[in-house]
Amino acid sequence: MRPGTFIVIEGIDGTGKSTQVRLLAAWLAAQGREVVVSREPTDGPWGRKLRDSAASGRLSPAEELACFLKDRRQHVAEVIAPALAAGKGVILDRYYFSTMAYQGCRGFDPAVIRATNEEFAPVPDLLLILDLEVGAALARIGGRGDTANAFEKRESLERCRAIFLALAKEPFARVIDAAASEDEVHRALVTAARGFLHAR
Repeated sequence: MRPGTFIVIEGIDGTGKSTQVRLLAAWLAAQGREVVVSREPTDGPWGRKLRDSAASGRLSPAEELACFLKDRRQHVAEVIAPALAAGKGVILDRYYFSTMAYQGCRGFDPAVIRATNEEFAPVPDLLLILDLEVGAALARIGGRGDTANAFEKRESLERCRAIFLALAKEPFARVIDAAASEDEVHRALVTAARGFLHAR
């Protein structure tokens, strides 16, 4: 058992991940835990390349997957692993499960992507999947003044959602209804996190 606690929040775009990461981190900090919050893609060189591609035109499937792996290797080595070794709580907004979903939609086998990542990337203690019907997610994206980018097309999001939901069978995963209010979703995440921490 590693000293730190590793929680990942996943889901298709528009499910409110960033907000819930912030709220859950504040709750954990209030419990007296030192918390590191991060996201993927990161703000490192490979992550910036991926973020830029969302607006300027997607990379080829192979190049995109390679960038995600390089970005994650750096993230694990420089942020995730050191924080966990120091006994800190780590909360991520997206991880290799998103790569399984979004690059799985581009023709790669999600199981192979997972196996490749788990050769170097630690498995989270708790995976919280925010689930929302795709039409509602796209409405939220439009409601915040954004237009759907290359990662956010309806057909792609439908396939991504299915891949995320297939992870629900994992013992460390919990699916949360993201159609509820922000406060209700937060309470559901806290309940899941509290249950894990109590069991541990």
